[in-house]
Amino acid sequence: MLGRGSPLNLADRNSRRFAMTKMIRSLLVLAVVMSLAGAVSFAQSSGEATYKAKCAMCHGATGTPSAGMAKSMGIKAASDPAIKALTAAQEFAAVKNGKGKMKPVAGLTDAQIKDVVAFYRGLK
Repeated sequence: MLGRGSPLNLADRNSRRFAMTKMIRSLLVLAVVMSLAGAVSFAQSSGEATYKAKCAMCHGATGTPSAGMAKSMGIKAASDPAIKALTAAQEFAAVKNGKGKMKPVAGLTDAQIKDVVAFYRGLK
């Protein structure tokens, strides 16, 4: 019978310790990779966040306003040819200064307006 200090027992413990360390490292790396992948895939642009907070209630979450809002406020969908014909500068000015029944959007920096305009122009 082999004792606690026998070479075979030490080699077995070292092998188990190495396997456990390797498994813990692998799980740690996997957890980091999954966290980063989740953060990248679920991250929304600042333009999207601003649009949802300041614009979607009138212009619709996908750039298409509700029928009632479109009729009462004269809002066209982002896919409307008249809207597609606007330049980014014209849309920027509409957000900053207001246009028609739309009041200027308060509390946005120029950078935030540029981001939200870029997001809105990407809606179909």
